[in-house]
Amino acid sequence: MRTRLARILTTVFVLAAVLLPIYWLVSTSLKSNREITQEGTLYPHVPTLDNYVRLFTEKQFGSYLTNSLVVTFFSVAIALVAGAMGAYAIARFRLPFAMERKVGLFLLTLRIIPPVVILIPVYLLMLSLGLLDSWLGLIATYTAFNITFCVWMMESFFREIPVDLEEAAMVDGDSRFGAFRRITLPLAAPGLAATAIFAVLVTFNEFLFALALTATPRAMTMPRGTATLIGRIDTDWASMAAAGVIGALPIVFFALLVQRHLVRGLTMGAVK
Repeated sequence: MRTRLARILTTVFVLAAVLLPIYWLVSTSLKSNREITQEGTLYPHVPTLDNYVRLFTEKQFGSYLTNSLVVTFFSVAIALVAGAMGAYAIARFRLPFAMERKVGLFLLTLRIIPPVVILIPVYLLMLSLGLLDSWLGLIATYTAFNITFCVWMMESFFREIPVDLEEAAMVDGDSRFGAFRRITLPLAAPGLAATAIFAVLVTFNEFLFALALTATPRAMTMPRGTATLIGRIDTDWASMAAAGVIGALPIVFFALLVQRHLVRGLTMGAVK
């Protein structure tokens, strides 16, 4: 009886911890700023969609969202392609002095360096290349970060795929690259999905580099653009909540899209 009661209480606590912030965000997005700051109601007494309309008609949120989607798509796609080939090379080819293991550790070390440490060098590099406040500058920056992560993640997935399958394909006349593309990549799809969703989460929510490298709505991403709703005198809390709801939708949609592969990916490879 005590065990059952503890299980019920734990379930209620977990559901409350997960769902309460979501409810608060959605309900806040449907309130007026007066109701949020002065009345502090638990639910919107007069629900309104004006906050969502104001985001797109007055706050240029459509540009921020478009920039985030474009930058995230291209940086993650390029990083996945380059990272998969790099991880395959490390997993399949022997390097002198068993360097393949050290290369993976080195790439992981590069990924865990705090971004603020290299913020100034990256800013100066983009300044010298004329890539400040542009999609290309953000894509290049995020791709560089995502490649190291993709290589480190994908390496273990490729190691778990039997090399005999590729050798059999090559005996039948396929090339090394053909065996990689037609045999290995499809088998590594769960790993690619798991790697992609982590890279998308990191890139779509990144704020520090977007703050330093962008200055106008032409290239501002959604986190950077949402920060502009914080004024010197007051803050548009209702619009910020609406921006949070809209910004979460692409991530939720992508997670649902790759859910089947993600579950398989989490049972094998680096995050096993």
